[in-house]
Amino acid sequence: MTTEPTRQITAETVVTDGSVIYVVDDDKAIRLALGTLMRSVGLRVEVFESPDEFLRFPHSAGPSCLILDVRLRGKSGIAFHQEIVNSGMRIPVVFMTGHGDIEMGVKAMKAGALDFFAKPFKDQDMLDAVAQALARDSERLAAEAALAGLRASYQSLSPREKEVMAFVLSGLLNKQIASEMNLSEITVKVHRGQVMRKMNARSMPDLVRKAESLGIEPCLPQVGHH
Repeated sequence: MTTEPTRQITAETVVTDGSVIYVVDDDKAIRLALGTLMRSVGLRVEVFESPDEFLRFPHSAGPSCLILDVRLRGKSGIAFHQEIVNSGMRIPVVFMTGHGDIEMGVKAMKAGALDFFAKPFKDQDMLDAVAQALARDSERLAAEAALAGLRASYQSLSPREKEVMAFVLSGLLNKQIASEMNLSEITVKVHRGQVMRKMNARSMPDLVRKAESLGIEPCLPQVGHH
C-alpha cells in the first residue's frame, strides 16, 4: 500500500489481496460505468441494484469499499448507511449523488462517510477516493489482526503468569512481587521472563503498551504489605 497520495492509480498501487469494491446504485448505466472503471485498474468489483442485494452477497474478509448512491428506489442511501453502521459492519463508504444534493453529502460525511461526489464526477477523483478507502480499511484490518494476536498471546499465559504480569505492570520489583505472592524471587524471575517471551514484549514500556491495548489493569500491592 503506498503511503504517498498518488494521482495516477494503477493496479499495483491499490490492489491488496482480496480487495473488493461494492457498488450499490439503481441506475444500470452508473453500475456499468463504475464496474468498467474499477476493472480498468485491476480491482475486483461487485455491483448491486439494491441494498438488499448487497446485504445478501457474501462479503470478502479483505479490504473493501462501498460506493453508494444517496438516493435509491424505496430507500435513502443515507438511511442504509446508518443501518450498516448500526449493524457493526465496518466498511468505508463513498457516496455519490445525481441531484447536486450538497446538503445530503454533508449529512453523509457527518454520519461517517469517507467522501461524496456529485454526478458526473471525474474518474480519477473516484479512483483516488477508492484507493484511500482501501488503504484505510487495510490499516483497520491489520490493527484488528494485531489485537487478536495480542489477545491470543495473553490467553497463552498461565493463571500465575497473568498474576505476575499484573504486579509487573504496577512497577513492583521481583522481590516485592515474591513477597506479595509468597513465592521465591527466582520463581518470580522465571514467570516474569515467560510473560515477556509469550507477550513478545521487547521492554517494560512495550509490555505496558500491550497491556493497555488489551485493557489489563496493573495489580496494586495489598495495603500493609511490605
